[in-house]
Amino acid sequence: MQRAIVIESAGSSQKILPTIAQLLVQKRKYYLMRTTKLSVTPSPSVLAAQAWIEVREALDCQLSPLGLRAMEALEARPGDIVVDIGCGTGQTALQLADRVGTHGRVIGVDISPLMLEVAQERARGHEVISFVEGDAARIELTDRGIDRIFSRFGVMAFTNPVEAFANLHRMLKPTGLLAFVCWRSLEENELDLLPLRAAGLEHMLDPTPFSFENSGRIRTVLDAAGFREIAIQAHDETVTSGELEAMVTVLLKVGPLGKILRENPQLRAEAEPRVRTALASGGNAAWVTLKAATWIVSARA
Repeated sequence: MQRAIVIESAGSSQKILPTIAQLLVQKRKYYLMRTTKLSVTPSPSVLAAQAWIEVREALDCQLSPLGLRAMEALEARPGDIVVDIGCGTGQTALQLADRVGTHGRVIGVDISPLMLEVAQERARGHEVISFVEGDAARIELTDRGIDRIFSRFGVMAFTNPVEAFANLHRMLKPTGLLAFVCWRSLEENELDLLPLRAAGLEHMLDPTPFSFENSGRIRTVLDAAGFREIAIQAHDETVTSGELEAMVTVLLKVGPLGKILRENPQLRAEAEPRVRTALASGGNAAWVTLKAATWIVSARA
């Protein structure tokens, strides 16, 4: 609706419509207000990517042992074509490239362009590695042309898991193999539960990372997507990002607590000392470890 401008004269007033110039000025002010607001309030997905990138080395130290355990189940061979779902900043793509050798190929897939930029830089000089931005449910890689599909914690947030895994199944050769690692329940994962409870923010948990905590659900989803010979093994391991301050930084940036604090930064000041105290109570500030509880999953096409 156009806002009328009132011009008053002696004994009367007259309403006229704003001029084109005035409308353009108002539109520009609105545009600047909107873009300024957007620039200081990134979306949750952008905030997550920025946090992941910021702590990528310490986070890779923490998650790498769990991913390597799933790579054992993947059984990648020299010359294989492997797709890495949710490749993030690229560590797993590099690890997979070591397994497929110079005659193989690794295709990293992620929905975050920010993280893919970092991954591409890390993989510079590795000719067997390429990256694709996209959703696993919709990426259109070749039918029946992929030897192996891998994921390190990249499958739990699928909006429609059956649809996404069916798309992955479509890509695999008849002899192809899927392998991934995902989280078990929050209650079993000291890595996430301890900092959440220490901060007093367990009630604000986003349960998405634990969407596959039930092994029966994993089996049902994969079966519906067309997979066979489904194997699901519980795997517990103590993990670390190093010394106390490194662990505090990672846990406040990423994971369930990190998500809460990214989206509610006013809670950080109170949460940080509580988390630091809880981690320090373990007694070894030079090497802080917490238990991670996962499923190692594999299935044939």
